[in-house]
Amino acid sequence: MELLKAENLSHSFDISLFKNLNFTVNTKDCIAICGSSGCGKSTLLHILSTLLKPQSGKVFYNNQDLYSLDDNALLEIRRKDFGIIFQMHYLFKGFLTFENIELASVLSEQSINYELLKKLDIADLMNQKITKLSGGQQQRVSIARVLSKKPKIIFADEATGNLDFKNALNVMDILIDYIKENNAALIFVTHDQELAKKCDEVFYLNNHGIC
Repeated sequence: MELLKAENLSHSFDISLFKNLNFTVNTKDCIAICGSSGCGKSTLLHILSTLLKPQSGKVFYNNQDLYSLDDNALLEIRRKDFGIIFQMHYLFKGFLTFENIELASVLSEQSINYELLKKLDIADLMNQKITKLSGGQQQRVSIARVLSKKPKIIFADEATGNLDFKNALNVMDILIDYIKENNAALIFVTHDQELAKKCDEVFYLNNHGIC
């Protein structure tokens, strides 16, 4: 089933990044977006996830033109249906690990998946302050926070960049298992070709387009 569709997307800053991109994302799709530094990978992900409005083109989610919706409707979709994982974790530093995850669950009206916490090897860190955790642990907490929302689409921007290769592979497997089990989709920006190979399809952003 179609979840997300990009139609004639174009965007530029000082230079043109991409022109007239068209593609579709279906349920259970795992798509990697790769390309050289500065080619527009993160910009494209931000547009698809409604964090940045495209200069031209449209993005459809469940056949709704996202950028025709008002801010409140977009916020509701982002809060309940979209999960965004950044390379920086953006956790609340004054909170405990559990409180960071619990907040996302409450706002999206979902319950915490404690089995997921074990798979991410953070179950024993629930009562620790975020500032006491290592960078890799913080990143895994941010991934647990997103998955606790039970999103329909996960947008991941170098989500494993702060993890060693073993943990990166584990996280990738967890994300893929999640989308298969929940009829969701994953759009994964990465420079790591080994992780990209685990996806169903790899889009290379190059020469203003996708190949």
